[in-house]
Amino acid sequence: MKELCISTAERTEFTDITAEVRSVVVKSGIKNGICVVFVPHTTAAVTINENADPDVQKDILDFLNAGIPERGAYRHVEGNSDAHIKASLLGSSLNVIVKDAELVLGTWQGIYFCEFDGPRERKVWVDIIGK
Repeated sequence: MKELCISTAERTEFTDITAEVRSVVVKSGIKNGICVVFVPHTTAAVTINENADPDVQKDILDFLNAGIPERGAYRHVEGNSDAHIKASLLGSSLNVIVKDAELVLGTWQGIYFCEFDGPRERKVWVDIIGK
């Protein structure tokens, strides 16, 4: 298992971590299996989406921020309920097939760390299961 360290600069942002995850796959020596990507934070998530046009990530963030505003009729004392909701909607983990020591992603797909309560120093755990 490998721990990635992610530094975020904005309250909400997507960070492309595809290259870092690919590196973990190659270094693992595993040719075929499953790559598990896990975010151990309740106000951050991970997702797979288009990595060719950065406006896609901006559009997703704009949609989430409009529908789930930072300030709302929330009860949570810390003031980051919106971040918890966004993280729950996107999810804390994902699995990607590994074939011939490569991530099986579509042509336009990338793996994104999703920050909803930054800026912060975050962790992402990556593990490869296979042979």
